[in-house]
Amino acid sequence: MIGKVISALAGKQIAARTPGMSEGQGALVGLAAATVMRRLGPVGMVVAAGGGYVVSRYMKKRQARTNTAGW
Repeated sequence: MIGKVISALAGKQIAARTPGMSEGQGALVGLAAATVMRRLGPVGMVVAAGGGYVVSRYMKKRQARTNTAGW
């Protein structure tokens, strides 16, 4: 219970720094993240972190291609 409250507060703080996201949405994302992380377990967390890293690299490469393609 306390972990969910803390993650909701963290999500709210992250949403305050993210353009286009309200504090309520951030709190819900934080709450959902805490629930998902608990169900995944340690191996699932490592896999999720690795997947996030791969997606981040793909998005950066895609952004770089679109920025330099036209000029």
